[in-house]
Amino acid sequence: MSNLPPIAPDQPVLIAGPTASGKSALALEIAETQGGVILNADAIQVFENWRILTARPPQEDEARVPHHLYGHMPGDAEYSVGHWLRDVAPYLAEGPRPIIVGGTGLYFTALTKGLADIPATPPELREAANARVADEGFEALLAELDSETAARIDTQNPMRVQRAWEVLTATGRPLADWQDNTPPPLLPLSNTLPIVIDVDKDWLNNRIARRFDMMLQEGALEEAEANLATYDPAQLSAKAIGAPELIAHLRGEISLKEARVRATIATRQFAKRQRTWFRSKMADWVQYRPEKTT
Repeated sequence: MSNLPPIAPDQPVLIAGPTASGKSALALEIAETQGGVILNADAIQVFENWRILTARPPQEDEARVPHHLYGHMPGDAEYSVGHWLRDVAPYLAEGPRPIIVGGTGLYFTALTKGLADIPATPPELREAANARVADEGFEALLAELDSETAARIDTQNPMRVQRAWEVLTATGRPLADWQDNTPPPLLPLSNTLPIVIDVDKDWLNNRIARRFDMMLQEGALEEAEANLATYDPAQLSAKAIGAPELIAHLRGEISLKEARVRATIATRQFAKRQRTWFRSKMADWVQYRPEKTT
């Protein structure tokens, strides 16, 4: 942590970074040396049914420092940034200094800049959107968005595109319009030490490949087998990277070798999208490069 600025004893810490970049290790080091409680800001790590494949902190780390908002939701639950803000709020109001760590950039943006109070999407509209995406691809929904919203969201992320389409269809107002009428944030960025991990792309890609092999050794395939009977690709928990590939292998559709290759490629593509988000949305955050990657 030698290249980090000093951290005040009660200062909240935010740690964002691409998958496999060492976020959890940095959070644990800060918590153990300077105090604090670790809070999850990863949209998929909230689900209980994918521990290994989502790289949740191991139980031994959880025993060393309190960890919260990991695996606290059933796999068939709906979960959004609004749910997460409600879950994280009590930890900001009282208790030890929060150390919020994860790779879901939208969570950090909503936390530090506020979240528009958008009405919930009707279930029947969600089903219609899912059906259209399955039949036409998410690009069909993207084509129907207003230009201002399309300029703000990650248009390569099907979930973000579908959410924007659902908001527009359900409310008659573009997502950008809702965002422009946003209440104050729960935790202003100026009150925190915001850190975004910056690592070399080649180093990260190699680490991603090694980590998936490690996940297989730790039981990721067995974890997928436990999810096989209830696996529903429309559920948010099913978006765990590597889950569709391992499920396809268990169904006899592809070999384990092919599943490994596809999952590794998907993880690298996801990390690239994360890095793009962080560069565009978090330019004013402290850029942290772990010493071991230099």
